[in-house]
Amino acid sequence: MLQEISSRYPKGLALIQIARLDKPIGINLLLWPTLSALWIAAEGFPGWHLLFVFVLGTVLTRSAGCVINDIADKDFDGYVERTQARPLANRRVSTKDAVIFMAALLLSALLLVLSTNAQTVWLALLAAMVGGIYPFMKRHTHLAQLVLGVAFSFGIPMAFSAVTGEVPQIAWLLALANVFWTVAYDTQYAMVDRNDDLKLGLRSTAILFGDMDKIMIGVLQFLCMFTWFMINRQIHFNWPFYLSMLIAIGLFTYHQWLIKDRDRAGCFKAFLNNHWVGASFLVGIVAHYSLI
Repeated sequence: MLQEISSRYPKGLALIQIARLDKPIGINLLLWPTLSALWIAAEGFPGWHLLFVFVLGTVLTRSAGCVINDIADKDFDGYVERTQARPLANRRVSTKDAVIFMAALLLSALLLVLSTNAQTVWLALLAAMVGGIYPFMKRHTHLAQLVLGVAFSFGIPMAFSAVTGEVPQIAWLLALANVFWTVAYDTQYAMVDRNDDLKLGLRSTAILFGDMDKIMIGVLQFLCMFTWFMINRQIHFNWPFYLSMLIAIGLFTYHQWLIKDRDRAGCFKAFLNNHWVGASFLVGIVAHYSLI
């Protein structure tokens, strides 16, 4: 299908690729925690309207974030092995077209969130601001992955705001667990690019942690699970969620094995596999509310 689009509409394929619509891993990593929060906030199925808003909104905002990232990195991506084929790096799409496409994605997401309430709209605007500055952070700080973690966690308070009109303490605990998890898996992602980033003078947690990278990822994974334990003390999940926690622990252990030699392929595979962690938590949460 992509080959047919490429032959008939080469710019169309380039826009699909710049938004990573052909690589849904980022959508999954963002969507599973957001849906988990939506289910917890609603104490079960949140209704078709909010489900539609948050699923499509996640796709749109993640796609816009990828476009912003490529615009910011267009002068660097050609020198990084993993990103050399990106449309802006090899001039298959112009910066002007990318900016127009990004604006269209953000406007569409804004129209969606306007169907909720004022507080959720303000949270969405704040999320867009944080997401917009993230691509530029690796020029100035090693903690760009932390900024991404915050950006990727905004869907959680937004979900509670849309359902209940407020953002309770449990929402911030969920967001905190998600930040720990995001920094862990994005550090694995940054380990893939570490050598190229060092040559280009860019920064990341993978560079900051150095030889302690695997240990620090383990610490972040532990903090994520500990925060979920604290969440469980408030919600009192039933047995499917405990099974989800065991699966997540098993997956984190598997990720440590994948990154043990720090080779690009292993680190990238660990990053890609992380969406199963989010999926396992979501399944456990949905099952919990289905059984009560």
